[in-house]
Amino acid sequence: MASTPSARSSGTFRIGGEIEINRLGFGAMRITGKGVWGPPHDRAEAIRVLRRLPEIGVNFIDTADSYGPDVSEELIREALHPYGALTIATKAGLTRPGPDHWLPNGSPEYLIAQTRKSLRKLGVDRIDLWQLHRIDSRVPRDEQFGAVRQLLDDGLIAQAGLSEVSVDDIQAASRVFKVATVQNRYNLGDRASEDVLNYCEANGIGFIPWYPLAAGSLARSGSKLDGIAGKLGVTPGQVALAWALKRSPVMLPIPGTCKLAHLEENVAAAGITLSDEDFIALSQ
Repeated sequence: MASTPSARSSGTFRIGGEIEINRLGFGAMRITGKGVWGPPHDRAEAIRVLRRLPEIGVNFIDTADSYGPDVSEELIREALHPYGALTIATKAGLTRPGPDHWLPNGSPEYLIAQTRKSLRKLGVDRIDLWQLHRIDSRVPRDEQFGAVRQLLDDGLIAQAGLSEVSVDDIQAASRVFKVATVQNRYNLGDRASEDVLNYCEANGIGFIPWYPLAAGSLARSGSKLDGIAGKLGVTPGQVALAWALKRSPVMLPIPGTCKLAHLEENVAAAGITLSDEDFIALSQ
């Protein structure tokens, strides 16, 4: 591995066939307070983490209006605006009644209003990638997809994606708008979305695995990753990220953290090359 970590080593992907990013990105949920609520415990460190991203090749940042709420978007703007070559993705569709509480709201009026608020919070005229955070079961699915189509037609967003969806959901949405990305929970120990990943790979859709380190459980010593990590002289968490990057060319991991040292450790995973033998052993 290079002495200075760089997300450029992860390779590139074109979101929607148009926006080129380095495949190892950053998830900006953890720069908020406990329970993804309110400001971070160490605001100065959160700003340092964000400002370090472009210096180490991370040019894709994933956030949401509900992180804080609003806090994550506001910190991103403070630290990085104007964004230059950075691609900022955000989401809407989940409301926040309190810490660790998430409630869907797929009303088209709400989705459009929240997108306009995100434009103001991020300080942009158009959002690079906007994703429907959840499909609200109380609102007809096609009405929610219609709101996404309107956001595209009105030029408020450049590309659109979905989160926590099935293959059927993707196919239904694709009849209304071009699905550029899908963001589902996925990691080495949780591959329930394997069929969705395979569908995305077959159709050139970026797959953004949230929870890529299972909230740190894949990074703990004593896990099944230890042997390979020890052989390579890296951490188990780095092996888990390297596995994800090798798993598919459409995989766009977004490990998040509020600590600068942890950020650099995560990004260093882009420089790890797993042998086919190690990859298969981990996959089994």
